[in-house]
Amino acid sequence: MRYKISLSYDGSSFCGWQIQNNADTVQGELEKALATFFRHPVQVTGAGRTDTDVNAIRYIAHFDLPDNIQVETAQLCYKLNAILPRGIVIHDISETSEDFHARFDARMREYHYFIHFRKDPFCERYSYRMRYPLDTEAMNKAAAHLLGEHDFSCFEKVGGNNTTSVCTVTEAVWKTYAPMHADMLGYPAEEGDYIVFRIRANRFLRNMVRAIVGSLIEVGRGRKDPSWIAELIRNGSRSDAGSSVPGKALFFTGAEYK
Repeated sequence: MRYKISLSYDGSSFCGWQIQNNADTVQGELEKALATFFRHPVQVTGAGRTDTDVNAIRYIAHFDLPDNIQVETAQLCYKLNAILPRGIVIHDISETSEDFHARFDARMREYHYFIHFRKDPFCERYSYRMRYPLDTEAMNKAAAHLLGEHDFSCFEKVGGNNTTSVCTVTEAVWKTYAPMHADMLGYPAEEGDYIVFRIRANRFLRNMVRAIVGSLIEVGRGRKDPSWIAELIRNGSRSDAGSSVPGKALFFTGAEYK
């Protein structure tokens, strides 16, 4: 029987999703918790990789159990949450079809990247502080060049093992927002102190979002014209694009399935 898991995690305690030797990872913690509960190894497959420090909300994974093992999913969810470290929470576990695949069946994935401009102790952990202004209008003009089907190898970490670098981006936009402590609790803030980048695509390459954000920041600072992004996609390599921004401000925020 195959089971689907919906979970969220704080990436600051982990070296990404994918299991590694001698490193704490989200996949590794899930597999340890399942092995503790069932007293035998259980392999977990996730919707995709996330890098060190990157966070996730509504991340989807799946695992298989022999048909002779009967599972009460609500109780299993409760027990696993008691075993797992504080940085990981399982929202739901449900039976799913035998051919469901958390990675290959995802037709759309979404990420958010958060930036703030003033010193803010309540944002430091999950947002990237910019010490200079950014032209968000220019950044949105640049982001428009990301839309559609393109080879995004210029934003892919060198050494990636993807069979193709072609992705289809359906949304890429910067917006201002007000965090909870400013919107509800009266923390002093001004319009434009916080911005967020939302990007949706059928798939993402390793380090792709962080490299895209770093490149768009180059445009926002006035160092590059918005059309530079289109030129990068057509002819650029990873060394031509902007630097990768820190992972702590990046959130995987969901996947859509067939």
